Amino acid sequence: MQDDPYQYIGAELELFSAAKNWKKYIAQLITPYIHGDVLEPGAGIGANTRLFFNKNVSSWVLLEPDKNFCGILLKLLSSHKLPLICSVINGTTNDIKTTERFDTIIYIDVLEHIEDDKSEIVTATNLLKQNGKLILLSPAHNFLMSPFDKAIGHYRRYSKKMLLSIKDERLKTVKIMHVDSLGFFASLANKYFLKQQYPGKKQIAFWDNWMIPASKIIDRILFYGSGKTIIAVWKKI
Repeated sequence: MQDDPYQYIGAELELFSAAKNWKKYIAQLITPYIHGDVLEPGAGIGANTRLFFNKNVSSWVLLEPDKNFCGILLKLLSSHKLPLICSVINGTTNDIKTTERFDTIIYIDVLEHIEDDKSEIVTATNLLKQNGKLILLSPAHNFLMSPFDKAIGHYRRYSKKMLLSIKDERLKTVKIMHVDSLGFFASLANKYFLKQQYPGKKQIAFWDNWMIPASKIIDRILFYGSGKTIIAVWKKI
């Protein structure tokens, strides 16, 4: 348990919870790598837990530094809206016992909120079992940093080069890919023209219902080489 109370400053979790096509898309790409004992730092309000949970999971630790979010997670667990093999811890990876080991650790839109991301990767690698997977999903392209990024506490966005620069030497790259190629242009428009702190519900709906289905096709054509989101899968060797 952390000593200093932490409160997440962003307000986008509920806003993006309606992005069903986006969530299904990333689930198709990430879920095959999730198995065994899972640790989810920055679990938020449990949306990703429900999205990525699958029959190959043995246990799932929802690790969340915000006490209010932990309260939400515990209510979801008690009302059986989260799998019963889940458990909730209020804290960060530094609060996990060094004797614990996980088959999968996932950071979904979390690493960009951590100032010392390289140290975080070292800590996560220490907590991985041999052959365990470390999965990252983050906003891509640092030059796209916008008022929205700053409003929700992003320190950075990532390129492949940036991710590889923080990769622990004990990790082997399984996959690094960009997704949401059309969303790149939406982010570009927000940075230079709209300059919004938060997109509206109609904008989210348009992006999710029209841009994501098209991006799924274009992403494949581009061999996942361009997009506003970057995904990395690393394996501990």
